[in-house]
Amino acid sequence: MTNENLIQYIYSIADNSLILGQRLGELCGHGPTLETDIAITNIALDLLGQTRSYYQYVAELSKEDLTEDDVAFLRKEREYKNVLLVEQPNTDFAYIIARQYFFDVYHFLLLEKMMDSKNVNLQAIAKKSMKEVAYHKRFSGDWLKRLGDGTEESHQKMQQAVKDLWVYTDELFHMNEDDEIVTKAGFGIDNAALKDAYYQEIEALLKESTIEIPTTSYFQKGGKKGIHTEHMGYILADMQYMQRTYPDMKW
Repeated sequence: MTNENLIQYIYSIADNSLILGQRLGELCGHGPTLETDIAITNIALDLLGQTRSYYQYVAELSKEDLTEDDVAFLRKEREYKNVLLVEQPNTDFAYIIARQYFFDVYHFLLLEKMMDSKNVNLQAIAKKSMKEVAYHKRFSGDWLKRLGDGTEESHQKMQQAVKDLWVYTDELFHMNEDDEIVTKAGFGIDNAALKDAYYQEIEALLKESTIEIPTTSYFQKGGKKGIHTEHMGYILADMQYMQRTYPDMKW
């Protein structure tokens, strides 16, 4: 295993939090209630804080003279390894909650295993992040139940959101070559081994929420290989604008 293998593995984890944090950041001031607005903004900040820890570690591992900001803002679209799920747009509140819950359950299972990683840095990040992610999952799960088993309109919107976003869930468990190398070394997590527990938990909550479980056998993929949806370019344009317009700007 090389440092580059480990860096690419970290990207496949950290980029999820970065892009989802950016998506949630778009909602600041637009939540359905003040309390919910603040909660979503705090989740975005949690994810960005976790991202910083990962990218600081990447900067240490890199042979180049990189900073966490370089890693976040100066890569090209194909160099980001996040799954397609997290880049999906904020269509409505039901989509925001479904996207969040689908990711939160996976994120919690991943960090739970990562706390036993042989890599002390990844282990430390996982332990530090677990309390935050446990809250994220509770928040999104409670809202999914509230909307799914709420009014006729909220139920229909949540059902549609679950149906549309379900096709992006399977990619969470894909393993590329770097994932396999790092996992074999005892540093990484076998994502495929999380799949059964993930769908059991997701389906249990959907049933409790009176939401019909999608039955599609077709799933979207490509993000972990750097092949993204049309939404990704717009996200990066917003996120990277300041850094690329005013290179090396100091606050």
